[in-house]
Amino acid sequence: MTAVEIRRVRTEQDRDAVRAKVWAFLDLLRVRYPEMLELIDAYIAQQDIAGQLANFDAHFTPPHGECFLALADDSPVGIVMIRPNGTGVCELNRMYVAPEARGLGIGRRLCLMAVDEARALGYQTVVLSALYRHVEALPLYESLGFIRCQPPSGYDPDDERYIHMRLDFGPPDSAGGRI
Repeated sequence: MTAVEIRRVRTEQDRDAVRAKVWAFLDLLRVRYPEMLELIDAYIAQQDIAGQLANFDAHFTPPHGECFLALADDSPVGIVMIRPNGTGVCELNRMYVAPEARGLGIGRRLCLMAVDEARALGYQTVVLSALYRHVEALPLYESLGFIRCQPPSGYDPDDERYIHMRLDFGPPDSAGGRI
């Protein structure tokens, strides 16, 4: 049986593991979406992912955000990040489970920890964006109560390759999403 641990990222060793998983996730995007290479590279540059990862604590530890690292038999296999995205809103970001660790429930556990953390930090809404062939993640998000929503500004609302979702805590909004 595989021993799975999920922990908050606080050590340099864990930060290095997360950095490696972020780049593995981006490599997966390049393989899965070869027709979108220019957009993926533009996203990496626009988000300054290298800069964020170099200055990790300024983006992904409290009070700026949070990051969880999943380990299977002591090997890093998954990540999820949350970070502020407006008043009362945080973004679930860069959720990734390595192919060799899929099917162990790690993605669900990571996502639930991120949602619980968002709630504990006082956020009212968690948002995320995913690409349309994220066949592992999209059903997971929906099973946890995320609903599809209008894209935030900066996205082409007619580009069906981008899936935007939200999870609202408390009373339902006009779209019905809540937990």
